Amino acid sequence: MQVWGITDVGLVRKDNQDAFAMRERTDSGHTVCVVCDGMGGTAGGKQASHIAVDTYMRELEKVLTPEMSPQQLREASSFAVSLANRVVREAAQRSEEYRNMGTTLVAAVSYGGGAVVSNVGDSRAYHITPTSIVRVTRDHSLVESMVERGDITAEEARCHPNRNLITRALGPDAMIECDGYICPMEPGEFLLLCSDGLVDTVTDQEMLNEVNRAETGEACLARLLEISKSRGAKDNVTAVLMRKDDEKEAV
Repeated sequence: MQVWGITDVGLVRKDNQDAFAMRERTDSGHTVCVVCDGMGGTAGGKQASHIAVDTYMRELEKVLTPEMSPQQLREASSFAVSLANRVVREAAQRSEEYRNMGTTLVAAVSYGGGAVVSNVGDSRAYHITPTSIVRVTRDHSLVESMVERGDITAEEARCHPNRNLITRALGPDAMIECDGYICPMEPGEFLLLCSDGLVDTVTDQEMLNEVNRAETGEACLARLLEISKSRGAKDNVTAVLMRKDDEKEAV
């Protein structure tokens, strides 16, 4: 996998409460990426997202081996998420300043035929081909539930006043349910991980267009950030782009 990442505070907020990491493990053959979007006040949100990113990467990398199947990777990723939840929660309980902090998380781990995706909250993963863009993850949010019930449309959800109310996050609860997906990919296809700061300002079609027209991953992410800022960028904006190449990875 080739990987690129970008994060920006946006045009309204004073601090960046998003965090991300990406790492290519030559020993196991896996590429690991994670994006977190913190909540619970400026200090708490920033603390929670960085704790979650650091813990997830550290705990997952302890168990990665070349022979792991996609199903085993999904289980390992889910366990790393649960450990990240515990560490965020423990940090929140030790300090009044961080009492209500939490964070979303979306992560991807490559395997020979694609990537395994895990998510909690409303940060997203998109699978992008030359002709299509498909959201891999399901938002754990109030408006997503409303869309599923048919109360509002997906387009109405984009501007709904409660669109930032999430129903699941790392930190608030002792036990966390993490969704896991196996996403097959062909060479030349992409996986885009992003916080809701990008989703709220850039449409799926624009993501598809920019990913496929850009000459480099860096140029693509810079252009997506430019579009977001042209529309106000009220939230922090973070994105990680993964491209499957022809190089053989772990199976």
